[in-house]
Amino acid sequence: MTRGTDHELSSVAFTIANGGMTAGLKVYIFLTSAAVDLARKRAVEITHCVKARRYSEADLIEGVKITGASAMHERIKAGAATLTF
Repeated sequence: MTRGTDHELSSVAFTIANGGMTAGLKVYIFLTSAAVDLARKRAVEITHCVKARRYSEADLIEGVKITGASAMHERIKAGAATLTF
């Protein structure tokens, strides 16, 4: 993870990690660059979190389903291929 308290993307890794833990996986997060700031005491008090975009499936293209990270982790545990960038 490279984004820190200054960017909404910092919350994405934690959302995915939480979904992994919910799915029963042991999760580790590697912090580098500005993301190291997230390990400081009281960092949560200054993190800029993502505001809910209030989308429903009716707002999205046909076939898109809104799920949590746990659904993705269940597919990974079943053998799905992954891509990280």
